[in-house]
Amino acid sequence: MATKPPKGDPVQDAPQVTDAQHAAAGLPAIGHTLRIAQQQMGVRRTALTLLRVNQKDGFDCPGCAWPEPEHRHKAEFCENGAKAVAEEATLRRVTPEFFAAHPVSDLATRSGYWLGQQGRLTHPMYLADGADHYEAVPWERAFDIIAEELTALGSPDEAVFYTSGRTSNEAAFLYQLFARELGTNNLPDCSNMCHESSGSALTETLGVGKGSVLLEDLYKADLIIVAGQNPGTNHPRMLSALEKAKRGGAKIITVNPLPEAGLERFKNPQTAQGMLQGTALTDLFLQIRLGGDQALFRLLNKLILAASDSASGAGSGAVDEDFVREHTHGYEDFAAAARAADWDETLTATGLERDDIERALRMVLASERTVVCWAMGLTQHKHAVPTIREVVNFLLLRGNIGRPGAGVCPVRGHSNVQGDRTMGIFERPAPAFLDALEKEFGFAPPRHHGLDVVRAIRALRDGEAKVFFAMGGNFVSASPDTDVTEAAMRRARLTVHVSTKLNRSHVVTGARALILPTLGRTERDLQAGGEQFVTVEDSMGMVHASHGRLKPASRDLLSEPAIVCRLARRVLGPASATPWEEFEKDYATVRDRIARVIPGFEDFNARVATPGGFTLPHAPRDERRFPTTTGKANFTAAPVEYPALPEGRLLLQTLRSHDQYNTTIYGLDDRYRGIKNGRRVVLVNAADARALGVADGAYVDLVSEWQDGVERRAPGFRVVHYPTARGCAAAYYPETNVLVPLDATADTSNTPASKSVVVRLEQSTTD
Repeated sequence: MATKPPKGDPVQDAPQVTDAQHAAAGLPAIGHTLRIAQQQMGVRRTALTLLRVNQKDGFDCPGCAWPEPEHRHKAEFCENGAKAVAEEATLRRVTPEFFAAHPVSDLATRSGYWLGQQGRLTHPMYLADGADHYEAVPWERAFDIIAEELTALGSPDEAVFYTSGRTSNEAAFLYQLFARELGTNNLPDCSNMCHESSGSALTETLGVGKGSVLLEDLYKADLIIVAGQNPGTNHPRMLSALEKAKRGGAKIITVNPLPEAGLERFKNPQTAQGMLQGTALTDLFLQIRLGGDQALFRLLNKLILAASDSASGAGSGAVDEDFVREHTHGYEDFAAAARAADWDETLTATGLERDDIERALRMVLASERTVVCWAMGLTQHKHAVPTIREVVNFLLLRGNIGRPGAGVCPVRGHSNVQGDRTMGIFERPAPAFLDALEKEFGFAPPRHHGLDVVRAIRALRDGEAKVFFAMGGNFVSASPDTDVTEAAMRRARLTVHVSTKLNRSHVVTGARALILPTLGRTERDLQAGGEQFVTVEDSMGMVHASHGRLKPASRDLLSEPAIVCRLARRVLGPASATPWEEFEKDYATVRDRIARVIPGFEDFNARVATPGGFTLPHAPRDERRFPTTTGKANFTAAPVEYPALPEGRLLLQTLRSHDQYNTTIYGLDDRYRGIKNGRRVVLVNAADARALGVADGAYVDLVSEWQDGVERRAPGFRVVHYPTARGCAAAYYPETNVLVPLDATADTSNTPASKSVVVRLEQSTTD
């Protein structure tokens, strides 16, 4: 194997490796936060901005969707949230002069990190057909270009309208309204790539595709199971909630292929004692093999049933028979499948020891109130939906739905990804939602299903879609099968991106391209009707206001609602009866319409004026009422699945570094895992590496193997011996998205299967 880094960027491609850490946050997090913030914003702007993050009269963090507690610390933000704020409130600018100096052909060779570090976009920019430089254009010209392409389409379904998870409720509602008035349900969004599996499973089993717990439920829980999730990097403020739960007596089981510093020990930077001593969070670490979660929960369900059958001792009351009888459907089929679970198969699927599973069972049986939290580690497998349904079975069996301190907790990523879906950003809208739109706005919305992310890429690839419009995000980097995705985007007639900063999606374009710069969460939004605010929905169904206060990065920025409203007026013209001009002037008028269309938002403007906002209704949680096809919570039974691992291969999961949020790269360090100044690393268990003849520090190409027979290669990765589960490996995305085929998706949800990629390691070809 090669022992020298491949030719390329000497910083990113030659990482330094030290020992992994076993505690998260603390003084290092404070130091790193302040250093990044001051580099981007300066000292004064840092103080003015960070003290308003997640405050009741401030702005919602543009990072994750973790909810805010009722009583908030003056520094109610985490390290990664501060990085997100700093990059949005940066003093750096990407002006027309920048684009004049950098042709697209040059920008396309730059890393995502370099692109993001250039700063805030300041003007609408247009790339003409055949041109190699973006040029500034007036807003009206930009809208004319979009209108030209949309009106030239043979069908509205030849347009795709993508949405990122940080778009506000108001902007999302207007965006879907415009798309549907145009005549299409092609509204893919980032949920298609992350928690679509959760929504699919929960809608089928509980009738609501969202989590059933509030923040207070974590504090009341006896047992919290954190499966397939890394809060220390992806949702750091969750660690504070877990710490409070521990102090209240909760036990925590962590189910993960990788040991994670934040779940080992949390050094709370908001208290002196927390920074010095910290709190050990995990009581039991189940280091599971990738994709083995369904088998684990199936066996636990078998053991719970067996304990109930004993009808004495520790097993007495193991099954909540009253709840099962009164509130559930399908129990007998489920129980038959669970009783058939096999110990040997489970140990093979999970890589766990029998003693560890039995210890977990004892903790489960001792708990009267259990919460299961999960993220992408469960949702991005071929069998993701059956896995999450098995988690629901596990909770239903002991009555842990609709009980304080218990329930399902899918932890969302982007700050308003759940709100966007609530507002109607969905390619398969419910008939009731479309009925309400038709009644309120007087047009007949399309009823046929639209395109999700994977199907949209196929449509672009095959020439069936010709215009791609993105409200935020970095679609090219976030999507699977990088080469296919980029080729598909280049086939479009027009690509449009509403963005705050530069990213790779701006340099992988259609024949023509537009970049439309928009206000960030931190910035003051002044419209003809006065100063505006927007609203968001967090991961637990809380809706609250977000007030930007900073001066906008440029006088040429428009807000997302203003962009949608002006585009709709230009494209739809006088034939539209929707008061787009009124909506742009005053977002309160948008909220009045939301209140009449979407259940739970009645009297929206008055309720959101309450500091902290309001909680959306959730029938299973609030009433133990289940709006499913059977009218009850549905037990399910499905064959146990787990990825096969051929000899000499590894199962690879894609994941984030600690200096990253989704596809946004804040820096080149992964402090908790001991990686510095680089991203092209692959974490491999030392025993597996020795068996494969791969030395620590060697450079390899990652080559994925799928049934389609196409070889996909990610070159030049430094091997890092790391305590992963045996047979498993991990590497950062988006660098490894190239390894995930477009057609490798979860059944039912169509989410890319990015957490179980079969790879072989080959000597690097880039020396």
